[in-house]
Amino acid sequence: MIAAAAAAVAIASCNRIVIDPGHDARANLATEPIGPGSRTRKIKDGGGTRGVVTGTPESVVNLKVSLRVRRLLVRDGYCVTMTRTRETGVSMGNVARARIANRAHAGLFVRLHADGSTDRSRHGTSVLYPAFHRGWTDDVLPASRIAAGRIQRRLVRSLHSRDLGTVARSDITGFNWSNVPVVLAEVGFLTNPREDRLLNSASYQQRAARGLERGIRAFVRPRG
Repeated sequence: MIAAAAAAVAIASCNRIVIDPGHDARANLATEPIGPGSRTRKIKDGGGTRGVVTGTPESVVNLKVSLRVRRLLVRDGYCVTMTRTRETGVSMGNVARARIANRAHAGLFVRLHADGSTDRSRHGTSVLYPAFHRGWTDDVLPASRIAAGRIQRRLVRSLHSRDLGTVARSDITGFNWSNVPVVLAEVGFLTNPREDRLLNSASYQQRAARGLERGIRAFVRPRG
């Protein structure tokens, strides 16, 4: 009983990170409000991109990197919640993802994606954070901007990738519904042949996970 109580206290005292591997096995073309109370609606999930050389769906790459991040964070002493741990079918959509982070009272909500472009020469890494919108993001924006900068620096350093900086976005549903600090990492371009191959290698996925873990650690400590 004493050991169980001690374990419960340890769990309660750790900072919780929510990791969101973007997309899922299938797109979800239903719509949802872009923000609380908004009449503007967006598709829940367009399905993401896929490797121009490997053909690997973005959802698979996102999940592989996310699971590696989880292992590193758990080893560091964080509590970690995943929005998904496998390819499950139709994507849940972005409001549902944000609500998972909100219910968990996450110290940080980290969304993992790989980028895509019609220009195959585009490459590099960026981290997105919420743009200002009163009543939606004003409470989480300052911390999210700081987290984005810290994660971007360490992610680029770990991957030796082109630094595309941090970018404020007003059109991302998962940002507008989040009540906790939130960022979205675009680790690389699956539409770039070189980065597609890299993103599908275990060693590069581990480097991405290490950069993300270091950035998260620079923003919020494992213990509360």
